Amino acid sequence: MNKTLPYKTKQFFFVLIKLSVVVGAFYFIYNKLANNEGLQFSNFVDFLSKKNILTSKNIILLLFLSGFNWFFEILKWKTLVSFVRKTTFKHAFEQSLGALTASLFTPNRIGEYGAKAIYYTPNFRKRIVLINLLSNVLQMAVTIIFGVIGLYFLATNYEVNVDYHKLASVLIIGLILVFLIGFGVKQSKFTIKGFSLEKVKQFILKFPKEKIVLGFLLSLLRYLIFSFQFYFLLQLFGVEISYFNAMAIITSMYVLASVVPSIFIFDVVIKGSVALYLFAFINVNELTILSIITIMWLLNFVLPSVFGSYYVLNFNLPKTED
Repeated sequence: MNKTLPYKTKQFFFVLIKLSVVVGAFYFIYNKLANNEGLQFSNFVDFLSKKNILTSKNIILLLFLSGFNWFFEILKWKTLVSFVRKTTFKHAFEQSLGALTASLFTPNRIGEYGAKAIYYTPNFRKRIVLINLLSNVLQMAVTIIFGVIGLYFLATNYEVNVDYHKLASVLIIGLILVFLIGFGVKQSKFTIKGFSLEKVKQFILKFPKEKIVLGFLLSLLRYLIFSFQFYFLLQLFGVEISYFNAMAIITSMYVLASVVPSIFIFDVVIKGSVALYLFAFINVNELTILSIITIMWLLNFVLPSVFGSYYVLNFNLPKTED
């Protein structure tokens, strides 16, 4: 009897944790929609009703784009994680959406690292964390490449007030800090949760190059899909802008929003603030931009997290013999 009690207690707390994650995710979603000072939910619904843009045809296309966005993300995870453990698309689907739900309200989606790692036995978890880091780095690389190009065309085509002296000062200070940190790390045996930087370096160097290339291409496809989705919404809202000019602003928005540390639930706020500034150059009204940002957030993060909550609730720790 004494042996079964601790097990039942452990199971009870395990179920409680899973419920807390799901309830927490849904609470933050509700709070963001109900208490958004920039865009009241009632105003958002009224604006969509007046615009009459969310026809069945448009909704199907938007859902189709979101589906492909997550299809390529899941395929990327399946491709990269297969280096240490073969997995099916179904399991990659479960891990990706479950981790999204668990990380929805954590700073910079940091909870995703632990959420994905817990799907594997302890002997795999450190490598899973590194693979997740690699996956995010590949996506960020695409964002930066397109963002830099977008910022260049934005600066040349529009009157953007830039204080180049301040910019140069910030860059110089940043380079000095990077140099000092790099030098300090090189001179010391720096470790992260038992992983030295040398081990991390060796792990990345041994990682199959074809998988990294494929991961980058899948990240690129994701980027092209959700950036086009944003452009499509601009067209639905009647914003007259060419695809080229729109992409210059959209890519700039994503790179600027990505470098700002945030709690993920406020990602919509940060993108909204950046987007309002950038789209002001072409005189797009605030309500239109905030509505588009909200729709993108609902389609690409809230909706998948709803499906992910099912996997969180049905999650069981992996067997030790796996």
